[in-house]
Amino acid sequence: MNITKKAWEIFEESINDYHKKDDVYAELNNPYPSDSIDHLLYRKNWIDTVQWHLEDIIRDPEIDAVEALKIKRWIDKSNQERTDTVEFIDSWFLNELKDVKIKPSAKINTESPAWAIDRFSILALKVYHMREEANRENASDEHRGKSQEKLNVLETQKVDLGTAIEELIADLQSGEKKMKVYKQMKMYNDEDFNPVLYKNK
Repeated sequence: MNITKKAWEIFEESINDYHKKDDVYAELNNPYPSDSIDHLLYRKNWIDTVQWHLEDIIRDPEIDAVEALKIKRWIDKSNQERTDTVEFIDSWFLNELKDVKIKPSAKINTESPAWAIDRFSILALKVYHMREEANRENASDEHRGKSQEKLNVLETQKVDLGTAIEELIADLQSGEKKMKVYKQMKMYNDEDFNPVLYKNK
């Protein structure tokens, strides 16, 4: 399994599909079967891509306050969907690894495979948009040069992070590491834990 090669291709597909309309209101049309890891990877990156552009919109200094609040709430909802999708990806990995005999010396990684893939998805967006800046015709030569330098670093990071993810998965498959997942503990969206939400219950 080379999950990072597959993931990167799907992330690029998702990003390119989004930019056909370049509209945060564009409908998600996931081309992959709903029970596949490909479906989850595409969904994960689509959420990230929409949120990337929402984060741009909300930073407009001329944005209407009502619109800003709407976008902020949208971003909160998007963060929840992102977390849910990461956990679905981890569940897929747990199922794939369920028959692995874990060695007594097995260690726990600092993050699960899905959270590492989450960073990989964001990296794909950084590469896409930095490449745009490096090639932006109406930008100065200095800007394009600096953008190209940053793009080179991002491309190196892609190789390094991809290698680290593949090594983590290989260690999990061999039992050298064990996968332990903690379900989300977010409190601010939960009316049982956020005091602003529960004080009037």
